[in-house]
Amino acid sequence: MSTTENNNDIKITPNDDEFENVKLNTWQSIKKFLTELFDIRSDSDRDATIEAVKKDISFKGHTAWILIFSIFVASIGLNVSSTAVVIGAMLISPLMGPIVGIGLSVAINDVDTLKRSLINLGVMVFLSVLTAFLYFKLSPLTEETPELIARTYPTILDVLIAIFGGLGLIVAKTKSGTIASVIFGVAIATALMPPLCTVGYGLAIGNASYAGGALYLFSINAVFIALATFIVSKILQFPLVRYANSKRRKRTAQIASLIAIAVMVPSVWLFIKLLDQQVFENKTKEFVKNVINYEGAEVVKFTQDYKSKNIDVYLIGRPVPQNKINDWLTQLEETENLEGSRLRIYQGADQSGEMAAKLSGEIKAGILEDLYVKNEQIIQDKDEKIRFLENEVALLKIQNVPFEELSEEIKINYENIETFSYSNKITTDFKKTDTLPVVNIRWKNNVSSSARKADLKKIEAWLKFKMKLDTIQVSEYP
Repeated sequence: MSTTENNNDIKITPNDDEFENVKLNTWQSIKKFLTELFDIRSDSDRDATIEAVKKDISFKGHTAWILIFSIFVASIGLNVSSTAVVIGAMLISPLMGPIVGIGLSVAINDVDTLKRSLINLGVMVFLSVLTAFLYFKLSPLTEETPELIARTYPTILDVLIAIFGGLGLIVAKTKSGTIASVIFGVAIATALMPPLCTVGYGLAIGNASYAGGALYLFSINAVFIALATFIVSKILQFPLVRYANSKRRKRTAQIASLIAIAVMVPSVWLFIKLLDQQVFENKTKEFVKNVINYEGAEVVKFTQDYKSKNIDVYLIGRPVPQNKINDWLTQLEETENLEGSRLRIYQGADQSGEMAAKLSGEIKAGILEDLYVKNEQIIQDKDEKIRFLENEVALLKIQNVPFEELSEEIKINYENIETFSYSNKITTDFKKTDTLPVVNIRWKNNVSSSARKADLKKIEAWLKFKMKLDTIQVSEYP
């Protein structure tokens, strides 16, 4: 500590050594806090974790029946597009055991556990697909639903979910006292069951692309969950299985290393590929939204193909001049991650060649279908109003009947009529209500039956003409 005297005032300033001590103590405190916050080694029970993982690998008896029932529940949920039902099925599904067993056995060089995990995984997949196939084959409901279609091809998000879900699962399992809620949450997030159900659905309806895409999604989830288990097991330094035979131990370690490399290298490549595809699709959407704009023209649809790098945009309305399209092409080449892509513009004014086929096909069909769905209720409402107005018009015609004039004319023309009456009869079939004009004639006693019938026909024709009605009921009193 140094002191400085000036006009009887004393100032005390710390020296450099004290500053260094303060900084060192602060850093040590922060380091200790972060270590305690993120350290999982001290609270990990390695032996209990290995025992628990091995126990969950077994797939027979109760576990097999639980899987079958959960597959049925998940298939029903996918069939009716009910997310809640699918989540409920995933909560009771025992799919995680063999996959975690594969990752752990590779990490600790346990060949016996690896074999058992692979066999149980194969049985599990076969039984799941078979159960889903039988359900969708026998079910009368085979319509594609959003829940089914969403499981037909993986995205980069599926990979990320599998990675972090697998990490969360194995970390939860290593903690002393397993966190059941974490394991249930991972089971829901990683969604291993719906892809297997979708494989069964694709096979049941004969759609190989659906079945293959769903199996691809399941494989990705399984691989990355196993990979996450492998990584955490290595970080926590799980004890390796020791063999009495040193050659066998060495060979087992080599096999485990090869399997780890065989899994990790394709996984990294797949992750990069899916990431590039997702970036391409997102950039395409941004480009179409921000760049493809022209007054009087409207984008009705656009598609992108990552493999061919084709971007197809369909426009209707005012034709876009070629110089404007050339500007779009130039901007496309300058857009990051879209270099080398091919932009194809289809306009409604061009009715020749490929545009005519595409616009008159799926584009027009989609537009018409959308218009029909949106306006169906409006059309029904208008039909109801038309029927109501027709009834009102008919009622007004009947209400304005010149009864006295009609009675005078019928008295002059038909001297055998004793009385003439007019009324309105209201009838309904509980869907619509009709009002029918009714005329009743009472004849004198000396009029023959044949004469009455002939005159009734004449009176009916005359009244229709006179009153300008399409229908009228003319009858005689008994």
